[in-house]
Amino acid sequence: MRAALLILLGLVIGIVGTVPVMNALNARNPLPKAVMTTMNYHMHQLTGALKGQRCEAASMQDSLQHMQVIASDIQAAFPGAPQAFVDDAAHLRDALQSAVQAAPADCAALAAAIKPVGKACQSCHQQFR
Repeated sequence: MRAALLILLGLVIGIVGTVPVMNALNARNPLPKAVMTTMNYHMHQLTGALKGQRCEAASMQDSLQHMQVIASDIQAAFPGAPQAFVDDAAHLRDALQSAVQAAPADCAALAAAIKPVGKACQSCHQQFR
């Protein structure tokens, strides 16, 4: 009986202690996840356009420009990141700038434009994810 009471007391204390921990975890900075989620959304828009062969120049350029703007927030979203991460973010920004300047007008041009962007994303995710 005493053992059961101690186990029950331990469970109650554990549950009560979990609430502040969960609140602290939920209060973390949402910017890093938001930046990556938004970049992922636009990349999926572009790859979806490629797969469906519906590459409209205006929507492609819009997604590329959004990604370029968001990529400029990566370093601020991950303060204290190692230099290799900062370098990968710079490579991504350069790749996006080239893609925006290329202004792809068809699916073949879009595939060529986003290939370096995908490589930059993959390189960073392999090291830091």
